[in-house]
Amino acid sequence: MSTPTKELSSAPLFDHLDELRRRIIISVIFLAVGLIVAFQFRVQLIEAVKVPLQASEQYRDGVVQVVTQGLTDQLLLSLSLSFWAGFAVALPFILGQVWGFIAPGLYPQERRWALPFVIGAGLSFLGGAVFGYFLVLPTMVGFLLDFLAGTVTPLLNLRDYIGVVMTFLISFGLAFEMPILAVILTRIGVVNHTMLRAGWRIALIVIMLAAAVITPTPDPMNMLLVAVPLYVLYELSVILSRVFRVIPTEETETPAPLSF
Repeated sequence: MSTPTKELSSAPLFDHLDELRRRIIISVIFLAVGLIVAFQFRVQLIEAVKVPLQASEQYRDGVVQVVTQGLTDQLLLSLSLSFWAGFAVALPFILGQVWGFIAPGLYPQERRWALPFVIGAGLSFLGGAVFGYFLVLPTMVGFLLDFLAGTVTPLLNLRDYIGVVMTFLISFGLAFEMPILAVILTRIGVVNHTMLRAGWRIALIVIMLAAAVITPTPDPMNMLLVAVPLYVLYELSVILSRVFRVIPTEETETPAPLSF
């Protein structure tokens, strides 16, 4: 019986580049469509981003004012929010294009991971953003607004506020991709579960530092609210790395190098 081979390994280099260009163009089209759709809901998007601010006591008491200072700020903010919302909508389709590019370089038994990869990566990013939006961001915003116990009146630039919120949510979304990344790196031989298990102390220190950066407050509860889920994700990554580890078999064939 012939052993499975990887089709991509025997393809000429320019064929790879043409395929990559085609996948990038399709991904950009998906992103553009998502941006256009999201732009129709720009007012609702800005209101949604302001929800953690509106939940604060300072905002309800009328102490906080949200302003824009530039003539084009409203337009640029709408485009920025629409871009990221469109990216979130188009992410499963973009990941499908990524998988479509790398799939020919995988063995047939590995290609069946396409749907779990696309769905898992998309849901992980969304789950991280939702977690940060509902559980961490409202507490953090309220703490920062009243950091000086009401001795100053916050006059927030909407552009700066939305920039902080989007950076925060994107960071959480990317952090929740950790298990998916662990599986991919395990399958291509970069890491393994033994390595990840041995490095748990370093991972814990890195996670605590990341939590301190993501939540710029001295409140330990906010830091733990970020650090604990991240460490749980790390432990999940170790488990998934063990489950999806590469087990050498006699049928395993080393792929041929790229032909030029």
